[in-house]
Amino acid sequence: MRSGKSYFVIRHVLTQHIRKGHTLFCYDFKFDDLSRIVYNTLLKNKHRYPKEPGFYLINFDDLTRTHRCNPLDPEMMEDITDATESARTIMMGLNREWIKKQGDFWVESPINFLVSVIWFLRRYQDGRYCTLPHVIEMMMIDYEQLFPVLQLEPEVQAFLNPFRSALENGALEQLEGQIASAKIGMARLSSPQLYYVMSGNDFTLDINDPESPKVVCMGNNPQKIQIYGAVLSLYITRLIKLVNKKHRLKSSLVFDEFPTIYFQGIDSLIATARSNQVATTLAVQDASQLRKDYGKEQADVILNIVGNIISGQVTGDTAKTLSERFGKILQEKESVSINRTDTSVSKSTQLDYAVPASKIAGLSSGEFVGMVADNPDQKIALKTFHCEILNDHEALKREEESYKEIPIICEVTPVEIQENYYRIKQEVQDLIANEMDRIHNDPNLAHLIIMRDNNGY
Repeated sequence: MRSGKSYFVIRHVLTQHIRKGHTLFCYDFKFDDLSRIVYNTLLKNKHRYPKEPGFYLINFDDLTRTHRCNPLDPEMMEDITDATESARTIMMGLNREWIKKQGDFWVESPINFLVSVIWFLRRYQDGRYCTLPHVIEMMMIDYEQLFPVLQLEPEVQAFLNPFRSALENGALEQLEGQIASAKIGMARLSSPQLYYVMSGNDFTLDINDPESPKVVCMGNNPQKIQIYGAVLSLYITRLIKLVNKKHRLKSSLVFDEFPTIYFQGIDSLIATARSNQVATTLAVQDASQLRKDYGKEQADVILNIVGNIISGQVTGDTAKTLSERFGKILQEKESVSINRTDTSVSKSTQLDYAVPASKIAGLSSGEFVGMVADNPDQKIALKTFHCEILNDHEALKREEESYKEIPIICEVTPVEIQENYYRIKQEVQDLIANEMDRIHNDPNLAHLIIMRDNNGY
């Protein structure tokens, strides 16, 4: 059974925020269901913004209807902690089970290896090759060439030292165990389409920049969740870092099917973003889905920290938890007793759940329960509700029939996509070759060369 959360709730969150002049980010799980709504609503409401916002798309399936954006934009990566955050997001997005194993040696090792590569490329020639495609290609280089080159960057040496030691001591099984999981996961992202989108720079992710406001939609594909989800998680992590700052434009972040992506710090975003005029909307099918993908502890934090909650039909533990959250109220009960001589009626009051779990489990499509938060200067007397959202179905149908298709952004040929793919590969090969030549020809760098012994190393 479907509760109709997108049709009855999410679409109105999107349209009302645009009409109020919010900059916007929309994670469109089933592209282009929500993106069409955003695009057409923006067309009619551009005049409501102090400065007209740009409309941008990220879409890996149709490269004629996507902009290009580098999620590892060197100008937005200020220190190595940004590289660490990005590396963790990518690895957790590719290996969702790792979310529950953070801190484990075999989880942290591949993350550190990825940090080394990202930060080296950020520092190399002022970030000239700092893109995720270049990172992927560099990770595939043989260790004997890769490690000496990476250690040219002093800040990377501490991250890389355990891997180099394992290689020099012939502990190849340990080394492969530490790094192979990172390389295998990242290799799944090696495709001409992904490389094309992630190696360009049509826009930056600071959507609420007063000088360059933006409305951004990022589309996923339910059939390619594991691949696209990891990349989109990286985009979103970087975007959140840039948006959640003071003295920016009011903005709205809307995530449909939130558990299909991963990023750290969602709890701090919800807790702090409101003061920075950032409205966050998370849509999930069920709390159990969130626990499966994020782990119980993190899922519970997310569920408990939100101020406003709107729920359609759910069952099991989720319905029970919501019922307890909405609390109990005094309810009048009447009992009738009949015997041979007379009939007696007694009335009493007792505390009972305002919205029982059985009621939540039986909600119809368009029927919702929930609780809202208020402000100190705008008190809400009745915070808990059980109601039906009434959409004007005919009006919405007419509106959708009048929608314009999202236009072609740029004509791109398969040849151009392949050329970009091979260019990135060649740039990494040239970088390694040039730096290895420099290491071999400079006595001061000779200590970086990995020496073979009688056992092969």
